[in-house]
Amino acid sequence: MTFSRQTTPLDIIHHGDCIAVMNSLPEKSVDMVFADPPYNLQLGGELRRPNNSRVDGVVDEWDRFDDFAAYDRFTRDWLTAARRVLKDDGCLWVIGSYHNIFRVGAILQDLGFWILNDVVWRKSNPMPNFRGTRFTNAHETLIWCGKSKDSRYTFNYDSMKALNEGLQMRSDWVLPLCSGPERLKGAAGKKAHPTQKPEALLYRVVLSASKPGDVILDPFFGTGTTGAVAKKLNRRWIGIERDPAYIAAAQQRIDQVTPIEDMKLLLTPSKRSEPRVPFGQVLERGLLRPGDMLWGGERRLWSAQVAADGTIISANHRGSIHKVGAAVQGAAACNGWTFWHFQQGEEFPAIDVLRQMIRAELH
Repeated sequence: MTFSRQTTPLDIIHHGDCIAVMNSLPEKSVDMVFADPPYNLQLGGELRRPNNSRVDGVVDEWDRFDDFAAYDRFTRDWLTAARRVLKDDGCLWVIGSYHNIFRVGAILQDLGFWILNDVVWRKSNPMPNFRGTRFTNAHETLIWCGKSKDSRYTFNYDSMKALNEGLQMRSDWVLPLCSGPERLKGAAGKKAHPTQKPEALLYRVVLSASKPGDVILDPFFGTGTTGAVAKKLNRRWIGIERDPAYIAAAQQRIDQVTPIEDMKLLLTPSKRSEPRVPFGQVLERGLLRPGDMLWGGERRLWSAQVAADGTIISANHRGSIHKVGAAVQGAAACNGWTFWHFQQGEEFPAIDVLRQMIRAELH
């Protein structure tokens, strides 16, 4: 069955093979694909702890392939189907381990995807290496890519910086494994799915590279982490899953999620979109006066006087707050708003606080 763009079901789990379902969806109808495919772990037998207890690893049939060639064919087929449904300015995320991620990355590039970052998810609570024959495998790798080199992909830089307490978000993410109440349980208290990803990981992925209302497709839906996070962050979602038990667990989980609907809680204001405020407006509003002194840098090593036309005058230079700031430091450029400070009682805040006061009035 092929759906039209107008009738494509959203916020629904499709039961079936991911390649067949994706090929039935409209071309260029999805903003983001997040894929957690089989890792092809190639486990040779049961893994046991030193006390001989069995490790609950991935032994399911869906993770078994005859050889690397079979896995590569499967990877190429599902990535080709995902590429067809992805919008030209869409993006794709795929997660894997050392068993498969390098093969996936090469095929991504062969198909024309453009890799933007590889992100290392460093697990704060990894499973130890029980046999002591290798390093503890404490991370997985995510590849983030645009559909092509020319894709105008979404990246919510300001949201990521705010999430990281004002610092640029790095490509190494320290997050715990899915555990505790978040880990879905099936019969006899066993894990409902052996590779359930933590919501914290998907929260960062979805928030960073999509917008409210975007459509996010997960072709290996499992127990629905992508759908749960997408719904919470007011995105639309499409899940594809073959296992009825996983579908039932995912649907029950997603039904319990309450979406955030207030846009001001979902969108981080970008400095680039804020209205431009010339320094002269600070004088026009009476927040500073001609003749007031400004001090440069946190240690106030330089000084300049404010002129009536919005320029400032140092010992050897006259010009804008930016040009004089650069000149006194011998630098190529300077953000004068954060470089220059004014006296307010016993404190010396940056003049940027005055700009923010004016911007608040303009909103």
